[in-house]
Amino acid sequence: MKKYILIILLFTSIINNAQYKPSKENLEAREWFQDAKFGLFIHWGVYSILGDGEWVMNNQNISKSEYERLPKFFNPTKYDAEKWVLMAKNTGMKYITITSRHHDGFSMFDSNASDYNIVKKTPYGKDILKLLAEACRKHDIKLFFYYSQLDWYRDDYFPRGRTGLGINGRGEGKWENYIDFMKAQLTELLTNYGKIGGIWFDGQWDQHEWDGKRFGKINVDFKLKEVYDLIHKLQPHALIGSNHHLAPNPGEDFQMFEKDLPGKGTKDFATSKNDIGNLPLEVCETINGSWGFNLKDRKHKSEKELIQYLIKAAGYGSNLLLNVGPMPNGEIQEEHINSLEKIGKWVKKYGETIYRTRKGPIDPTDQLVSTRKDGKVFLHVLDSSKENIVLENFDEKIRSIKYFGSNQKVKYSYKQNSLKIYLDKEKINNIDTILEVDVKI
Repeated sequence: MKKYILIILLFTSIINNAQYKPSKENLEAREWFQDAKFGLFIHWGVYSILGDGEWVMNNQNISKSEYERLPKFFNPTKYDAEKWVLMAKNTGMKYITITSRHHDGFSMFDSNASDYNIVKKTPYGKDILKLLAEACRKHDIKLFFYYSQLDWYRDDYFPRGRTGLGINGRGEGKWENYIDFMKAQLTELLTNYGKIGGIWFDGQWDQHEWDGKRFGKINVDFKLKEVYDLIHKLQPHALIGSNHHLAPNPGEDFQMFEKDLPGKGTKDFATSKNDIGNLPLEVCETINGSWGFNLKDRKHKSEKELIQYLIKAAGYGSNLLLNVGPMPNGEIQEEHINSLEKIGKWVKKYGETIYRTRKGPIDPTDQLVSTRKDGKVFLHVLDSSKENIVLENFDEKIRSIKYFGSNQKVKYSYKQNSLKIYLDKEKINNIDTILEVDVKI
């Protein structure tokens, strides 16, 4: 019986996927996305006032009436949209994804669909997304909007999911009204801010049954086809991704992985290798240990860790969306700025081996990563203790190997698809020793 059920599910999936045909503009946007390789994630909301991350309402079980006081204290007078955009651009990032509305239900933009927003409820009274969109257009950075499908504030997010159950003051409403509300806000985001890169959904997992290992049956209908069709109708080029940790749904244009390289499986909620589709890929990761501003977060990743994560992501054929959590005054932590400046210096020198590349012929490891572009394979040696490297099943017709950025040849032997490389000890870099392999196409 299980066999027949699986066949039916597979057939249904094929039929559903066949119903969605991306437009020419959308396919071009996907290719741009794959070439871009590096973006800035921004988690910012009224939760930053408490300095305990973006899940503080859930983690501290703050009631709705208590949480409603926070917007009155949110006055980010130090917010400078152009400064943020230039910071991203100087880091080598090609796009920005910012939280338009997180799980707390507070909208960081001017919305007619809900008065619970930054313009109507804070002393700041300005639409930060509008300012950011203008700065992004000025400096040729694409802008994506994160949008939460989960809401701990609205009564019409009902039936409730697996989170926010300790938050007092939550009422019962109609799910259909919640879907209408989301459609109204998405229409605003896709109408009032010019051309955007896409929508980054999060929170569908809240309504999935969870057995501790895998997400299972979903308890509600998110009307994905209707919502996705709306987005593609309003902006055909706009890309849709959803952080649901499952195989892509019809209508989605890229697949994302949260704090986990595609298929590596380091998290309980990690997407299974079997669920990785053929869409462009994106990994999101934090500079420290938190998404939203966390005053006590001391888990700051080193320059080496961050740069090597960018390299590994590219080796998996994926983008890296690296997060900052601005402070409530609108400034970004000095530690984050310093980290981004260091990455920017590295990217300026070695970005050719990352941008516009695709996954290379060698599966990435913590020691070695490969990327490919225009008849060249770039080997990234991440283990600085290695002087001799052996690559089995390297099925490429090698013309030459040299150290990237120089004309110095690399000593190697190649026999029966076994490539042996002998590094010059003086050329080994502590972060990444890059070898440029010229191959016949």
